[in-house]
Amino acid sequence: MSASGPPGGRISVDAVLALLDLAAKGLPDEHDAVADLLSAEQLDAESVAQVGQRVRELQGVVARLHRRDRELSALFSCARELAALHDVDKLVSGLVRRAHDLAGTDVTYLSEFDEQTRELRVRSTAGAIASAFQRLRVPPHTGLAGKVVESRAPQWTSHYAHLRDVPHADSIDTAVRAEGLVSILGVPLIAGEHVLGVLFAANRSEHAFSPEEVALLSAFADNVAVVLQTARLLSQARDAADETQRAYAELAQHVEAMERAGQVHEELTAAVLRGGGATDVARTLSDALERPVVIVDEHHAVLASSDGSAAGMIDSSPVRSALAESRRSGRCTPVEPSGDFRAAVAVLAGDMVLGGLLIGDGAVELGAVEQRTIERAAQITALLTLKQDAVRYAEDRVRGELLNDVLSPDVRRHSDLAARLRARRVRPEDLRTVVVAVVAPEHRRAALRALASTSGLAGEVEGVVTLVVPETDPREAAAAVRDRVRAGTGVEEVLAVAARPADALGELAARFAAVRDCSQVLAALGVESAAADADEYAPYTSMFAAEPASAHQFVDRMIGPVLRWDAERGTELLTTLRHFVDCNASPVRAARRMGVHTNTVLQRIDRITSLLGDSWREPEPFFRLSVAVRLEGLRRRFRLDS
Repeated sequence: MSASGPPGGRISVDAVLALLDLAAKGLPDEHDAVADLLSAEQLDAESVAQVGQRVRELQGVVARLHRRDRELSALFSCARELAALHDVDKLVSGLVRRAHDLAGTDVTYLSEFDEQTRELRVRSTAGAIASAFQRLRVPPHTGLAGKVVESRAPQWTSHYAHLRDVPHADSIDTAVRAEGLVSILGVPLIAGEHVLGVLFAANRSEHAFSPEEVALLSAFADNVAVVLQTARLLSQARDAADETQRAYAELAQHVEAMERAGQVHEELTAAVLRGGGATDVARTLSDALERPVVIVDEHHAVLASSDGSAAGMIDSSPVRSALAESRRSGRCTPVEPSGDFRAAVAVLAGDMVLGGLLIGDGAVELGAVEQRTIERAAQITALLTLKQDAVRYAEDRVRGELLNDVLSPDVRRHSDLAARLRARRVRPEDLRTVVVAVVAPEHRRAALRALASTSGLAGEVEGVVTLVVPETDPREAAAAVRDRVRAGTGVEEVLAVAARPADALGELAARFAAVRDCSQVLAALGVESAAADADEYAPYTSMFAAEPASAHQFVDRMIGPVLRWDAERGTELLTTLRHFVDCNASPVRAARRMGVHTNTVLQRIDRITSLLGDSWREPEPFFRLSVAVRLEGLRRRFRLDS
């Protein structure tokens, strides 16, 4: 080969090296870069176009590798900075710089959310030059930032000045113009139920953010939120440790107690570092205090105990009062009057209640040092809970998306479904029976946690706690789910509905629709606690699924006068009517079944006629009345069973 371009459609070594340099950049080059480079080569236009296309493809691959390298480097750097944390402000600034490098935008900044004032205050920036922008405060419900907080989801615009679906404030628009920002992407920093702030990436030119860019910044924001929440807890623990050290100096005579507290702290820290859980905290604290220790969640369900006793609920009034006082004071509080427990401390993360530590009776006196030790154990428990919640949230989100795909009627979402299930260690053949559990929104988190160990898939679908389990008996599956949710939430009124098992994954969407509709109809009838098989109530579901609330109205319209007559006078017209319907409108058979005289049934039928009118026994009205009678019987049977 020669540098001047050899004949025969070949190119020189210099040209090959230059093309490789273009591909290695990982960034799209000028449109005609390849053509310009090959202009001296003896190649036709089609060959030049093919080479250009291949170079751009290689650039795309290299760019993705560079981007993934930056993301992993940023996440590892965050972990290292957290391990060496001494200053929260420095950590925040470092995180913003890391996000700036990761996003590759002109300006990156983090705004902290004040839950009392509902304001967003810029806490740290990277790439910003205007001083007014670095002191910016965003009022509630204002601008793109307010929309991110209220929606708790990423929001972006390619041209902020043209954004019309959010309220604008002159101070905000002035600061944005001073900084020269045009396109802005904001993602929320969420820890549990709380929005900690918003992470922004912005350019000084118009730019349409791609889904990949949004997902990348969102993933980093999730990590930032966990780090910030963890940093707060660690800062609180460090401040509290300083206070404890001062107390040690004043209580020098309690050397033995201090040594014991130090040993507990070391063991708890070691438990955190080796990935321990609530059981490690309970046993370590119990060994130090020589007292039994129980850890409960926010609904007073037992998470762990020092003696390894079975899970249950601790719902005594003294314990509730002590934990409520501890939440207000942040301190270890005596349980009065004392029963099984002598002291309690709430497990808190900021304003979020995560549970409580309960201390039983024992030989070691609960002095000031011991109480501080219990409080530190509560903080360690909070840290462990947040860590586990973060991991569980990530896993639940993936499994929840997978569950939604499994139950979606859109066959396009079923692509490679079996392989995706196996990747999450779920066998497709184990997904047989769909079960929904109807609980109040505030109890869904605890319900899902109680169902976490269930075989199959569990998550929230269309606002309902939903499972797909291997069990093949619908009623038994519904009863098992109902009992687990009751134990995990402390709520007795749980409605669980299951469908007959599916023979293939493609049938699960229809099964979910059936149990969802059945649960809505039963709930509209006032059934709040039951374990039901949806197939048993398919006729009623078919009639009222489109408008579940109409089921109750239908019953009242058809037999309301009879129900009110019985309620006011203590009669049994409804019972007579039910037997009359079951016996195909035969007074004689109804009387025989009820064990009364035929004249008694006839007299009651006459009373029913006076209440409902003469036409109720005609074929069409009688059919509707039969449905209403059976619906009312269904509702009353569930109330008796629960």
